[in-house]
Amino acid sequence: MQRLLMFVLGLAAYAASMATLLYLVGFSGNLLVPKSVDLGAGAPVAKAVCIDLLLLALFGLQHSVMARRSFKRWWTRAVPPAVERSTYVAATCAVLAVMFWLWVPIEAPVIWRVEHGMGVLLLWVLFGLGWSLALVSTFLLDHFELLGLRQAFAHLAQRPQPEARFSTPLLYRWVRHPLYTGLLLSFWSAPVMTAGHLLFALGLSAYILIGIAFEERDLLQQFGERYRRYRERVGMLVPKPGRRSGRT
Repeated sequence: MQRLLMFVLGLAAYAASMATLLYLVGFSGNLLVPKSVDLGAGAPVAKAVCIDLLLLALFGLQHSVMARRSFKRWWTRAVPPAVERSTYVAATCAVLAVMFWLWVPIEAPVIWRVEHGMGVLLLWVLFGLGWSLALVSTFLLDHFELLGLRQAFAHLAQRPQPEARFSTPLLYRWVRHPLYTGLLLSFWSAPVMTAGHLLFALGLSAYILIGIAFEERDLLQQFGERYRRYRERVGMLVPKPGRRSGRT
C-alpha cells in the first residue's frame, strides 16, 4: 500500500507538471489562458515590479535550493528517495501556480512592437521552437526520471532506483544545456515586448544563468574530470565556434 501511494504521488506530480508546463507556455505567450504575463488587472509600475520580483525570487529560491545535492541528502531523511524528485516537481508546480495567480501586469509603455507580418511570424516560430527544444531535451536524457515518475514506478515494482549517469545524447554533444537554450529562446521571442514581459524574461534569464552555475558545480563534484573535459569542449548555451561535437 505504501508503494502504491508513493506511485500515485509520483503520477500526480507528473500530471501537475504537464499541466503547469502548458499553462506556462500560455502565460509567457499570452495564449489561451485567462491570466498571463500581460493579461490581468494591472498596477502602477513600482507596485507591480515589487510584487513580480518577489514572485520571481520565490521561484528561483525554491527551484535552486531543492535542486542542490546537499538539500536532497537532508530532504531524503524526511521523505523516501523514491518520491524526492516528485516532491521537488510538486513544489515547483505550486510556486509557479502562485506566480500565475499573483502576477501583476505592469502599466508602462511597450518596449518594442514588431508589426511586419514576416517578423511577427518569425518570432512566433522561434517561440514554438524554443518550447519544443526544451521538451525534446528532457526526452534526450530521461523525461520520466527528470519529473520523478520513473523513480516512483521503480519503487512500486520493487526495482533498484535509477542511478545517476553522465551521457551526452544528440543535442548535448553540441550544447551543455539545450533545455535552457530553448527556454531563453521562448522567453525572448515576443512580437510585443511589454514592461511586464521584459521583467519576466530578465528575471528567469538571470535565474537560468545562476542555476547553471550551481548545477555545474554539482555535476563537477559528481562526475569529476569527465564533466570538466566535457565543459571545456562544449558550449554552455550555444555551440562553440570551430569546435566539433563533444562526444564522450
